[in-house]
Amino acid sequence: MPLLAWEPQEAEASAIGTGQQAVRMRFRMKDALHKRQLIERGLLKTWSKHGRNSVQGENHRALCALLRVALRLTGLRRRGEQNALTPVMRAIRLTYDNLPESFCGFRILHLTDLHADGLVGLADAISARLAALEVDLCVLTGDYRFEVRGPCHNIYPPMERILKSVNARLGIVGILGNHDVSEEIPALEALGVRMLINEALELRRGRETAWVIGLDDPHYYGCDDLPGALRHVPADAFKVLLVHTPEIVKEAEAYGIDLYLCGHTHGGQICLPLIGPMVINANCPRAYARGVWQYKNLQGYTNSGVGASGVPVRFFCPPEIGLIELRCARHQEHAPAPAHDGLSALEEEETTSSLSLAGLH
Repeated sequence: MPLLAWEPQEAEASAIGTGQQAVRMRFRMKDALHKRQLIERGLLKTWSKHGRNSVQGENHRALCALLRVALRLTGLRRRGEQNALTPVMRAIRLTYDNLPESFCGFRILHLTDLHADGLVGLADAISARLAALEVDLCVLTGDYRFEVRGPCHNIYPPMERILKSVNARLGIVGILGNHDVSEEIPALEALGVRMLINEALELRRGRETAWVIGLDDPHYYGCDDLPGALRHVPADAFKVLLVHTPEIVKEAEAYGIDLYLCGHTHGGQICLPLIGPMVINANCPRAYARGVWQYKNLQGYTNSGVGASGVPVRFFCPPEIGLIELRCARHQEHAPAPAHDGLSALEEEETTSSLSLAGLH
């Protein structure tokens, strides 16, 4: 559960001032964004998070160093980088009994783990694949930069090139990942992304609605607050959840989420034939680490990511652009197959669509 569940209690952190003097401060955790900012500034020593069993810190850096040596000795680095610059389009159709009629055929472009400043040419390669694509909504599920610490200014020029190539009628919605920091929020919003930090967004087509819920990172920061984000969402609404990792599947199902969209695992990024991912870096069953999956009544898609982190190479796991089409079960028998080139094979009905905000604090 998020730290917000402990709101009546007091948390303690230490702050290092100028010179040698250390000061102690006590604070009440008012919201998850405050918690994230304290972690980013190094003012919170311990906190709850979902990724506690994942490869972290020194172990991850050692693994990346070992991989760089192996790639140099085998001469495979250039091939791995070329693989990482060749994104594929994955077309997915998901069927629901409770999808509002006017959202049948609704198309979502899903981009995740862009790590836009990690590899020269990546932004141009992604933009080229998106140029001819028309969708209803574009969602970004975090990790826009390559590093996990340091300045962020290098990500904005490549992110701007990518975002300019997106053609989504209702715009672009995004969340933060474990590589991201809160200072990215206003910068990405200036580029046209509506950032959701434990908030909900209502999509309206005619008289019918669906909701997009966006959570903060549960993996490293542990700042997700699903109950708070759902505060203004009707219980019987069709709900699409954007979250960086597949680590809160059980909680999402318990709260009646219909579609769970995430990334973080990179599908392994480096996979072995017949074996699969070497590392998924997520505290969840491997069944949820890649591709389409189902848990009870919850359908989910873990995108393998369109960028790369650690070492910017890919083997047997291509960078992925997700194209999701939502269908009503009652129309499934007559629906054409999804177009794998990213272009719609459907003739879309003209409907009135709009966005409205809810759950803002």
